[in-house]
Amino acid sequence: MSRSIQRAILSVTDKTGLVDFARRLSALGVELISTGGTAKLLRESGISVKDISELTGFPEMLDGRVKTLHPKVHGGILHRRDDPKHVAAVKDHGIQPIDMVVVNLYAFEKTASEPGVAFEDLIENIDIGGPSMIRSAAKNFHDVAVVTSPSDYESIADELERNAAQLSKETKWRLAQKAFATTAAYDSAIASTLERITPEKVELSQDIFPHTLRFSFHKTLDLRYGENPHQKAAMYSDGSAKGVANAHQLQGKELSYNNIVDLQAAWDLAQEFLEPVVAIIKHTNPCGTATGKTLAEAYKRALECDPVSAFGGVIGVNRPVDLAAAEEMHKLFLEVIAAPSFDEAAKEKFASKKNLRLVQVVPAKQKWILKNVSGGMLVQDADVRLLQEPAPCSLRGRSAST
Repeated sequence: MSRSIQRAILSVTDKTGLVDFARRLSALGVELISTGGTAKLLRESGISVKDISELTGFPEMLDGRVKTLHPKVHGGILHRRDDPKHVAAVKDHGIQPIDMVVVNLYAFEKTASEPGVAFEDLIENIDIGGPSMIRSAAKNFHDVAVVTSPSDYESIADELERNAAQLSKETKWRLAQKAFATTAAYDSAIASTLERITPEKVELSQDIFPHTLRFSFHKTLDLRYGENPHQKAAMYSDGSAKGVANAHQLQGKELSYNNIVDLQAAWDLAQEFLEPVVAIIKHTNPCGTATGKTLAEAYKRALECDPVSAFGGVIGVNRPVDLAAAEEMHKLFLEVIAAPSFDEAAKEKFASKKNLRLVQVVPAKQKWILKNVSGGMLVQDADVRLLQEPAPCSLRGRSAST
């Protein structure tokens, strides 16, 4: 039997959307308990909130290292509401039920990526209390909702408002799955970072490969099929909002596995140039690549390389697509155009081609290139150097007779 959310702990690093979410919880009669900067923000926004120290009867201490690691927090989260012994135990010890945990974690990866970060700062950004609360709430998902991402705030608030402050078992299970994935990715990032540094030197060089290669990606798209119709396929994202895996499709039918493979090849090739460039790829084979003073000129030059094979191809460029380029590209049947952006006139020009996929990609710096081999993986650092003009050939030191 589903129970209403009556008490929630909010303790977040990323405060995006938090005030509105907290206000909607409060309007439903949910008692809000919070820590440090989160509590300060809510109070400044006119939202009633209780400090965690009021709940525990113990002050936050050790520069914030100890604040939620307390039986009145974890007992409130972890006790099973359908177990009379659990209910009696928390009552005997004056522990109040906590029905929702809203937590996101210290920005460890962001800190680790900062140039010259001190070892002590890196270690201080390893969250302890946050993952503990997340795991406690996720383990007891039958009774407790755990919210780890601001992207879930709106849908959760909507459901609570529709259902007298209650969440379905299905919603709680989905949130628990996401929570365990969040803590797994967080621990993986910490382990992968720390094994590449020493206390004396924090330098995450791409030349230093981790002893254990850990991956954490979430599925963004189920594809109709893979390279061939009998193969299944999906696309996963690293959550960075950058690169092909996180691109924004502006128009056109859904992307296929082969479209995405060609899109990546065309995009990568285009990013190797400083001047305006167009790369045309079909079935992973280059049909033409050329530079020009404008994108339109570069496209016409690239098309001249092999205008027959370019039919039905995929285009990658390194400049916003303007109307002049769009007018030229519009003349040929194309599957996909990938660009940093498309101006409004270009989008209007392409609008009549309903099946043409326009994909807007935010450039992403690749660390490594990975290749599957049977039983394992090959890894190398990415070749991100821009193409340069070759040095003039010299005959110095060679005999005149050669």
